[in-house]
Amino acid sequence: MEQNQLDQETFSCSICLDLLKDPVTIPCGHSYCMNCIKSHWDKEDQKGIHSCPQCRETFTPKPALKKSTVLGALVEQLKKTELQAAPADHCYAGPEDVACDFCTERKLKAIKSCLVCLASYCKNHLQSHLDVPGLKNHKLVEPNKNLHENICSKHDKLLEIFCRTDQKCICSFCLLDEHKGHDTVSAAAERAERQRELEERRGNIQQRIQDREKDVKLLQQEVEAISHSADKTVEDSEEIFTQLIRLLQERSSDVKQQIRSQQETEVSRVKDVEEKLQQEITELKRKDAELEQLSHTEDHNQFLLNYPSLPALSESTHSSSINIRPLRHFEDVAAAVSELRDKLQDVLRDSWTNISLMVTEVDVLLSEPEPKSRADFLRYSCQITLDPNTAHKKLVLSEGNRKVTAMGQPQSYPSHPERFTDYWQVLSKERLTGRCYWEVKWRGRVFVAVAYKSISRAGGGNECGFGGNDKSWAVNCYLDGYQFGHNIWTSISSLVSSRVGVYLDHRAGILSFYSVSGSMTLIHRVQTRFTEPLHAGVWFRWTGDAVEFCKPK
Repeated sequence: MEQNQLDQETFSCSICLDLLKDPVTIPCGHSYCMNCIKSHWDKEDQKGIHSCPQCRETFTPKPALKKSTVLGALVEQLKKTELQAAPADHCYAGPEDVACDFCTERKLKAIKSCLVCLASYCKNHLQSHLDVPGLKNHKLVEPNKNLHENICSKHDKLLEIFCRTDQKCICSFCLLDEHKGHDTVSAAAERAERQRELEERRGNIQQRIQDREKDVKLLQQEVEAISHSADKTVEDSEEIFTQLIRLLQERSSDVKQQIRSQQETEVSRVKDVEEKLQQEITELKRKDAELEQLSHTEDHNQFLLNYPSLPALSESTHSSSINIRPLRHFEDVAAAVSELRDKLQDVLRDSWTNISLMVTEVDVLLSEPEPKSRADFLRYSCQITLDPNTAHKKLVLSEGNRKVTAMGQPQSYPSHPERFTDYWQVLSKERLTGRCYWEVKWRGRVFVAVAYKSISRAGGGNECGFGGNDKSWAVNCYLDGYQFGHNIWTSISSLVSSRVGVYLDHRAGILSFYSVSGSMTLIHRVQTRFTEPLHAGVWFRWTGDAVEFCKPK
């Protein structure tokens, strides 16, 4: 294909850009179609100097043109082998393409259109716009079929002015005619302004796209989290219920074993008594038989002689009758098991209600919108009290542990594993989940924060300081503005107020800080996924600074 294209370029006329027809070679060595070079030189006859369209060499007088038979034969041979057909087809203008206005025969595709010349150019005919100084300043655009729309239909002039009054492009003659006195600017100036507006709108759209993509990513992460949590809970629940079933089976086996053991013991005792009674009955029957025999003796002397020799009746080891207590035997055990069943049913019913409530409380997409006004935020007000066990020794708590002040002297707090050792910080007692809102009044330079309880307490590294790690979020409040910190710190230009509002939607992963004065001004908003309950916190750097957690209103 490359060789075919090379052959075609070698035997093409640089004026018509097609294969040479009746080729002629002029004195400088370049070859052209006979008619093409004639037409070119006919235009130069008035100058008296004739030049080569390619190398610009001039000739005086005009050279005589003779057909080059060698070149003609080569072109004919090229045509016969059809090497010229496919390679250049993609360069020619089709019905849907913008054609070059200066190609004389088969037109090539235009690669640029000139808004000044109102013409379109192929690669070769565009060269003058790239080389000639007077043409370099012309406005070149992508090929455009509708260049005629840039011409005023009434005055046949270039539409280079924009009338803001009528919101349309006009020419300079229109400006002196029906648009006289209107608010007009150059089309370029109006385009620049509209371009700025367009870029701003695009910026807003792109920002919304990014926000929505973040939302989509969060939702995808939430789907994964829900699925993982559900799978893990199902697995754990099945294991727990299996343990419960196993425990009931073990207890059932224990009861069965105890009943059988007691059955064996009691049956054995009864049989022992029965055996002794049977022995006594046998002995009594024997004696009764002897007495019966004696009673039938007719000889009085013999009766009187044998009677004294009869043994006396021994005392029975048992009472005259067996006293069987009115027992229900093991029926009470069955009643106790039945009572256990009833209690378990009650427990399971109550527990099932609680479990069902826990399941239905899993609500990822909150139906209520995020609050807008301060009144809306105050609906979620919660009381914050500070935990003395977490307070650094240079912090004093007061007002029912709602106010904290940084002091110069250490306080006599007892040692506690949750106390901050280096940073002047304190955390709230309350575990914050769901939707919460609270406000603080501050003095000096303070850090209003939220943090996981698992944040490090001992030491002066970033892992302990609010806002310096991935376990805390903090706003640094000072007279000149704010800074937001979560691993890194960012300066924020916002209206400074001595009262800061904090809104948390733990389940939705939203944390917002507001400057509260006559209205609420957003300082910074976080959209993330919280993995633990949060605690409100405060950090001080200077003695005398103070923060008070306001009572809910």
